[in-house]
Amino acid sequence: MTHPSRSGGQILVDALNIHGVDTAFGVPGESYLDVLDALHDSDIRFIINRQEGGAAFMAEAYGKLTGKPGICFVTRGPGATNASIGVHTAYQDSTPMILFIGQVGNDFIDREAFQEIDYRRMYGQMAKWVTQIDRADRIPEYIARAFQVATSGRPGPVVLALPEDMLIDTAAVADTRRYQPVQASPSAAQIATLREMLAAAQRPVVLLGGASWNAQACADLQRFAEANALPVGCTFRFQDLLDNAHPHYIGDVGIGINPKLAARVKNADLVIAIGPRLGEMTTGGYTLLASPVPSQRLVHFHADAEELGSVYQAELMINSGAAQACTMLAAMAPVDPSAWRGTVAEAKAELAAYQEQPPIFKDGTAPLDLWQVVQELMAQVPRDTIITNGAGNYASWAHRFYRYGGMRTQLAPTNGAMGYSVPSGIAAKIVDPSRTVVTFAGDGEFMMNGQELATAVQYKAGVIIIVFNNGMFGTIRMHQERDYPGRVSGTGLHNPDFAELAKAYGAHGEVVNATAEFGPALARALAHTRDNALPAVIELRYDGNLITPNATLETIRKTAEAAKAAKAIK
Repeated sequence: MTHPSRSGGQILVDALNIHGVDTAFGVPGESYLDVLDALHDSDIRFIINRQEGGAAFMAEAYGKLTGKPGICFVTRGPGATNASIGVHTAYQDSTPMILFIGQVGNDFIDREAFQEIDYRRMYGQMAKWVTQIDRADRIPEYIARAFQVATSGRPGPVVLALPEDMLIDTAAVADTRRYQPVQASPSAAQIATLREMLAAAQRPVVLLGGASWNAQACADLQRFAEANALPVGCTFRFQDLLDNAHPHYIGDVGIGINPKLAARVKNADLVIAIGPRLGEMTTGGYTLLASPVPSQRLVHFHADAEELGSVYQAELMINSGAAQACTMLAAMAPVDPSAWRGTVAEAKAELAAYQEQPPIFKDGTAPLDLWQVVQELMAQVPRDTIITNGAGNYASWAHRFYRYGGMRTQLAPTNGAMGYSVPSGIAAKIVDPSRTVVTFAGDGEFMMNGQELATAVQYKAGVIIIVFNNGMFGTIRMHQERDYPGRVSGTGLHNPDFAELAKAYGAHGEVVNATAEFGPALARALAHTRDNALPAVIELRYDGNLITPNATLETIRKTAEAAKAAKAIK
């Protein structure tokens, strides 16, 4: 049915409603005023951010949590460039997202007009599809395609530029149907081949990761693992695909991997990878599995046919979405797991040992024990708490020691984007206000998007943000001491009082200097977020020498100096 004449902005917002959009994030701009006007009378929540990078991160987090495209609106030029970090994250993390960018009018195109950029060239390698809508009567078509592309196969970001004059043009045009995500599925023959390979194995390991998972897929995977007594690891920053308390969960396969788990993967005779790309972070720089032909027999499920065989020549490559794969795996007749049944308990015991208090805290001399911080956190928060973090060594305290409660309890960027923690935590609380949300943020990382605390206060998003303040860009300092020992350059930070900064925004703020202080501070933060629906910040001040659970900066520096001295003697 063709509607009466509508403006381009109204057609666009009507299309978003048809495709089920309930929330959009962004920073307003004069380049898309007609969209803002149409949003005024819609049921779509428009969350006003303080910077486009924060808006794009929030949209990406929304996409991770819901499986639906996160929607972001920014203005042309500077707004679009600020938002690019969220698009890059969505691309590498395989997250459905649509970025709308106001654009100069068609009459000014290709003149390098005010803030004009060719977005096809700018975003060409970091989005699944980039285009510009030049005619108002084609908006429904473009929007439907954008949702289809963002959610089908390997999910990812789509970028649509909106010329200003197109948005105010009117057109009488029909709406489309709602989008229908499309995923491939394994064939019966492929599942039969997998079963034969599994039956012949002695040391199988399952690795989970990637996008297109849902609660049913996770439940189906669990049934497959239980029926076949399989050890299951979760790849880098996808630790929530299996409840970490489950007997078959054996740890995360990524940065800082348990050495015994790394050995298990290397020594496996069959690796069944369901969903992950098997990228650099998951494979330890392509060492856990040799490239291009692994020593292990490899079965690789992935939603994108082009990913299969691009790095690893698996023995069995299956183009399939995670949900479709797990449905068939759960229905597969079990094999006899006698050869490896005992390895599940062994691997679980190795994980428990790896999660014990690290040696750097066992002597009790450190005023603030970060391991105890995580233990206290797990004791006080519900199992379905969402934990978010950005990039930095501080994240290892969550990744190694926190036990994620299952599907969608972890939000973290696999592309290692700093500045992700605060926006993603706020977005999570906006999407699901009933759940507890705790953000781990480094001091340098917090400062990249900490201004979004104002967004949290405005929309009453009661997230708890734990700031790990060690006065440095810790990851870079660690590598600096390893490669250029004793030559500190560009990594020291002078920070604000984060607790007082939080109060200035209207949030609750506390400083913790000692282990015994954290539990009461966390209890107060939980009560504040629950009773006032406002955010809380807990600043942890600790010795920057305690850089990772495995090593101090001092030991890293001394080891590097000794290695250099030995090399010089030779």
